[in-house]
Order: sequence, then structure tokens, then C-alpha cells
Amino acid sequence: QVQLVDSGGGLVQAGGSLRLSCGVSGRTDSIGTMAWFRQAPGKERTFVGRITWRSGSTYYADFVKGRFTISRDSAKNTVALQMDSLKPEDTAVYYCAADWGIRYTSGYTSWGQGTQVTVSS
Repeated sequence: QVQLVDSGGGLVQAGGSLRLSCGVSGRTDSIGTMAWFRQAPGKERTFVGRITWRSGSTYYADFVKGRFTISRDSAKNTVALQMDSLKPEDTAVYYCAADWGIRYTSGYTSWGQGTQVTVSS
């Protein structure tokens, strides 16, 4: 089992950037995939992107391609979500997630507590 702690959220103007971080503790040697999801008010939680822990292979939702980048630092046990060219519609609570297997958009079993991102127009 792993424990995840999200951080880095805040208020930013449209067109700006923000970097989220997810600290990972516990059985990190067994992690297969890490991911970021988001949930806007009144909407379902949505997949943003993911990265495989060992190889660093990434996969993104279409609506963030070219704007968001996921990276991981296996030595520091952290995963980051770099968000550029932010839009008001990116406003949401962002969650990191983890699973033992190789996952894409679903099936994650461990979750962070979430961090609020607000983009003003």
C-alpha cells in the first residue's frame, strides 16, 4: 500500500502556470502507474494523465495535450504535474492516484487528498 499527499494548488490567472506535486510513501517499489485526475464542482472525476513508475511512459487526456506535463522522480518518490497555458475551465480539485499495475484512465486504487486549482479569467 502507498500513501499519497498532493500539494501545489492555488489561484492563478488564465494563461499562467502552476506545478502540482504528489509525495509518495509506503511500498513505492511496487508501484506500476501514477496518474492525475481532476474534479470540477458538480462534475465527475476526470482523468488528466498518467506516467509509468519504472519507464516514465506518459499518456494524456486530449484536453491537456501540449499544455500539461507529468514527470516523476523515483529517487525522491514524487510525481509532478506541470500545468501551462491554464484556462478557467481547468479549475478543479486535482488528485494524484497510484496502482500496482499498468493503468491508463481507470483502475487506480490509492488516492491523494486533492489540491484545489483555481484559474481566474
